[in-house]
Amino acid sequence: MKITIEGADKDFTEKLVALAAAHHAELTVAAVDTSWTVERATRYLRSLTAGARRFAEMVVVDGDGYIEADQLRAAVGKLNGPTVALSRTIPRGVREGWWPEGIKAPITPVYDPENPSWHKNIAYTMSSEDVPVFRSAIAALAGRGTATAPEPPVPWGDEDAPSAFDVPPGWDADNDVPRAVFVDSGTDAGTGSNSGPGQGK
Repeated sequence: MKITIEGADKDFTEKLVALAAAHHAELTVAAVDTSWTVERATRYLRSLTAGARRFAEMVVVDGDGYIEADQLRAAVGKLNGPTVALSRTIPRGVREGWWPEGIKAPITPVYDPENPSWHKNIAYTMSSEDVPVFRSAIAALAGRGTATAPEPPVPWGDEDAPSAFDVPPGWDADNDVPRAVFVDSGTDAGTGSNSGPGQGK
C-alpha cells in the first residue's frame, strides 16, 4: 500500500507516520510548517492598521502574552476595529501567500469564565512560543525605521478593508464630529455654517 499526503502539519505528520509504520505501509508526506516565524510575524504586524498594530504590540510587550481588555481599551479606545483587522489578516495572508493555510491566529480572546455564554472578552493572549517570535519582529520593524523610511502598510483589498463608517478608536458614537476650518480665510465650516472660500467679504 502506498499513500501520498500533501499539506499536513507537523503533529499530524508524526501521528500518520507512526500509524503507517504499524501497518507496514509506504507513506510519502509533504509537511507544511504552520508555526509563526519572525518573517511571518513581521509581515503580519506590517499589514495591520495602526490601531490593530498597537493592540498586538501591547499583547506582546506590555502583557508578555496576556493583557486585560480594559488595559487595551484605555490605550486604543474601542476594540471592535482592531480585533476585526486582526481576524481578517490571517485569511488575507493565506490568499497572498504570506503563510500557509492552517496557521493559527497569534492573538486569541479570553472569555469571561463566569459568563461563558455571553462570549465577553476579558483579556487577550498569545502563546509562550509565539511571544519571543513577535518580540523579534517588533524589534526588527523598529530597527528598520531608524535607518530608512518605514515601509508603508500593505494596501487592504476590497473584501477586508475596514469600513469608513466605523467609529474612530477613542471616540464614542455620540461624540461630536470635529469641525473643519478653511485655512485660507479662517472661516469655520462646521455644522450649520454655509460659509466657504470667498464668502463673507
